[in-house]
Amino acid sequence: MPEVTIHIGGRAFEVACQEGEEHFLHSAAKMLDDEAQALAAQIGRLPETRMLLMAGLLLADKTAAGQDRIAEVEAELAKAHQEIEALKSSGTAEPKIVEVAVIPPHVTDSLSALADRAEALADKIG
Repeated sequence: MPEVTIHIGGRAFEVACQEGEEHFLHSAAKMLDDEAQALAAQIGRLPETRMLLMAGLLLADKTAAGQDRIAEVEAELAKAHQEIEALKSSGTAEPKIVEVAVIPPHVTDSLSALADRAEALADKIG
């Protein structure tokens, strides 16, 4: 079992972990160290146990907030899936055919009148 040195709040700790888990341990220690550094900047130097406790509580609070948000998003997703399934099971509606004239009749009439006038002018000229 590998021994890893982690640094939290300016202090070094020797910690054992499973083979291959070193990266995860360093990542977790970095998160704890970030909280400890923020505490030290706000409060000043704290006893080791108090610093670790407070940093751990801050991380736990952030984790709880994240879990609450995940639960909200999962509920929204479940609702969306239910709506999709309800729409799928309601049957496929036959598409409604709507016919729209490409060229409205008054435009056709106007173009026809213009063509007649153009032909009349062409006959006069020619």
